[in-house]
Formats: sequence, C-alpha cells, structure tokens
Amino acid sequence: MTLSANLSLILPEVILAVSALVLLVWGAFQGRVTAAFTLASVAALIAAAVAAVVGPHGHAFNGVYSADAAATYAKVAIFVSSAIGIVLGDRWLAQRGDQKFEYAVLVILAALGMGVTASAGDLISLYMGVELQSLALYVLAAFRRDDAKASEAGLKYFVLGALSSGLLLYGSSLIYGFAGSTRFADIAAAAHDAHGMGLLFGLVFLICGLAFKVSAAPFHMWTPDVYEGAPTPVVGFFAAAPKLAAMMMFARVLGDAFPDSVAQWRQVLVIAALISVFVGAFAGLAQTNLKRLWAYSSIANVGYALLGVATGGETGLHAMLVFMILYMVDVTGFFACLQALSRDGKPMETIEDMAGLIKERPGIALAMTAFSLSALGLPPFSGFWSKFYVFKAALGTGDVMMQWAAVLGLIGSVVGAFYYLRLIKSIWFDASKGAVDAPAPAARAVGFAAALFAFPVVLVALVWLDPAAKAAAAAFGHA
Repeated sequence: MTLSANLSLILPEVILAVSALVLLVWGAFQGRVTAAFTLASVAALIAAAVAAVVGPHGHAFNGVYSADAAATYAKVAIFVSSAIGIVLGDRWLAQRGDQKFEYAVLVILAALGMGVTASAGDLISLYMGVELQSLALYVLAAFRRDDAKASEAGLKYFVLGALSSGLLLYGSSLIYGFAGSTRFADIAAAAHDAHGMGLLFGLVFLICGLAFKVSAAPFHMWTPDVYEGAPTPVVGFFAAAPKLAAMMMFARVLGDAFPDSVAQWRQVLVIAALISVFVGAFAGLAQTNLKRLWAYSSIANVGYALLGVATGGETGLHAMLVFMILYMVDVTGFFACLQALSRDGKPMETIEDMAGLIKERPGIALAMTAFSLSALGLPPFSGFWSKFYVFKAALGTGDVMMQWAAVLGLIGSVVGAFYYLRLIKSIWFDASKGAVDAPAPAARAVGFAAALFAFPVVLVALVWLDPAAKAAAAAFGHA
C-alpha cells in the first residue's frame, strides 16, 4: 500500500496527534484556557470520530493497524466520551482554580492511545497504544498536585500500571518467541498449527497484564484508591472510555490472535470474571464513599463484560460490545451528577451526603436513582439489557462451565443490588442534611441526558446499537 493509502486508514489518529501538538503550543503561548481552546479540543475529538465513521476499512502498515467495523464502533464511543470528559472536567477544575490547558491535551492523548489500541493488529502497536493512554491517565489521576489524595492516586496508578506493563511485555515476548511474529494473523496461524505450552504461558501473562488495565480481580487493587483520590470528572472519564479500550484489547488479542484457542483461554477468563463479580459485589457492601463504591461496581461490571468475551465467537463479543456502551452511558451520567453536587462548596461524595436529596435537588435525585436502578439490572433500564445480552450469550453456548458462570454472575448481581438500594433509600427516605449548592449546567445536562438514555431512550437506541455491535463483532478473527 502507498503511504497516502496508509494515512487515510489512520486519519482519526493523525487528527488527534496533530491536534494535541497544536493545542499544546497554543496553550503554552496563551497561558490560560479560553472557551475557544475548549471548543477546539472537543472539535478535534468529534472530527476524529467522524473520520473513523466515514474513513475506509483495511489493514495499514503491513497489518500493524486494522481499520474495521470493530475499531470504528469503539473509536466513536471513546472519542465522544473523551469530548464529554473535557467539557465536564474543564468546568469542574475552573470552579476550583485548577483549570489548566494540559487537561484537554492529556485527554486527547489518552484518546489517541485508546484509538491505537482499538485498531491494533500487532503486539507492538497494542503495547504502544496501551502505554500512550496509560501515561496520560497517570497524570490525569494526579492532576490536582496540591491534593494529597490525588497525588497518592496518581502514584499508585503509576506503580501498579508499570507492573501490569511488565506482565504485558513478558507475555508478548513469550508469544513472539514461540510464534515467530508479533502480528496477530501470524500468531493465529501458529496457534492453529500447535497449541504449545510456551504460547499458552505467554497468553496467560498477557491476559494478566490486560486484566490490570481493565481492573479485573484479582488485579483490581489500584481501582478503589485511584477512584477515591482522582478528581471526580477524571474518575468519570476513567470509568468509561478506558474500560471500553481495555475490553477491545481483550477482544483483539483473543479474537484476532487466538481465535482457535477458545478452550485454552476461556477458563482463565471465566475465573477472572467470576472473581471480579464477587469482589465487586461483596467489597462494595462495606463502602460509604460513592467513588469507592462505584469503583467496586466497575470491577463487577468488568466481570460481566469478561463473561461476554469468554463466551467467544461473534455472539459473545457482540454481547460485550453492547454491554460496554450501555455501561459507559450510565457511569458517565452518574459521575456527572456526582460532580454537580456540593454543599457549602464541599463535594458530596458519601451515601450520607445524599440523604434527602430528593427534597433539595429532585432532578438530580431522579437521575441518580435511575443510574442506581440501571446498575442493579432492574428492567426496563439499560443495565438490565446489558446483562441480558451477556447472560443470554453465556447460556446459549451449550458449555456447562459458561452456563454455571452465568448463574453465578446473576447471583453476584443480586448481592450487589444491596448497595444500590441503600443509596436510593438515602436519597428518598433519609432526612436532608441541608441546602445543596446550585449544580453546574454542563454536568447537570450530561447527567439528565444519560438518565433519559437509561430509560426510555435505550429501548429505541438498541434498534441501531444491536446491529452496529453485531457488525463490529463480525470483524474480529479476520486480522
């Protein structure tokens, strides 16, 4: 392929890379964040999403990069989520005197890394995408340098992230050594010819490294502390776009590089999925801080998504892709509402702080109730449909292990329902703690829009989301 043909395939990443450099110079010379700067940052991400939709499909740079329906599906969601993250974070930081132009640049660089990850067709490009997004996310976690908790969150994220990168690299090196190539298509051919122990050991290390990135148990230890310490809009961003990018990593590696080895990696994924579901459910029962509680909720939800990946084939990946989009909308909306709430200038971050919220801010209280009901999987909210897709895919395999995994996942969901109901009880029935400050318009708008999506818009959205996810799932396994 010619250079121009390759560049046309990677146009979304080119747009983000150039935009990040331009915005970096612009911000350095301007010295402050203006409305035009924020608008340009959001426009860059929207332009990249549009380029991903209208751009051609194919393999660039000798198979290192894949532009297909799966990549398009993930990139649109990631770039839109990142744009929302810039808008919410910019306003929140401005209110606290911490507004800096680097915030938008870091989000764009993280989105760039996620885009590369979603299109990775090679272990090296996968690692480059992972590290680009991770380095930006480490800095975002500690963005408020004068906040001790934020600094601690950034340090813990960095140290444990470095460990996960080491596992990822070690697994990649073993796979390369035994397959003789880093390209997913070549690895798939080598794995098809012989399931050598060396390849399987490499795959297990690779899965462990990826599990760190997606915060799946037992590699979840960084998640609660990072969620509690990082700025609230950054946590909302962490819980959405990077989670989809990490699940795309799993799908790329397992669906493209090891499509014929389902029996070998399914057991590892099922164990990680069930541990995640039960750690998220039981550990969440003891939490009073809502950011930590939603950290454990995210661990449990990663478990459900991994059940979809473990199911294998187009059906399982389709279920995972639908699940992740519906989860992203819910978690973005919840953290938008959370960052909109304060009392006497102090953030409201505990269940006790939410007491009587229905009397003070009925709109936000209704939205948070909708997100809680959706998270526990109550029909007809979006959380019910996301779990329905995953459990249906697992039960439909005919594999006894997957069927039991679905049953155990359902039990974990019932256990986790307690802490969502406890939050709803505090919002609706406990005595109010006093007047709540006026919420920021942007955060309130995002929260209300996401709540309406959770129900009833989701019933209409599934009409186009379902076929889009099916087309994306069909793209895996054709590296």
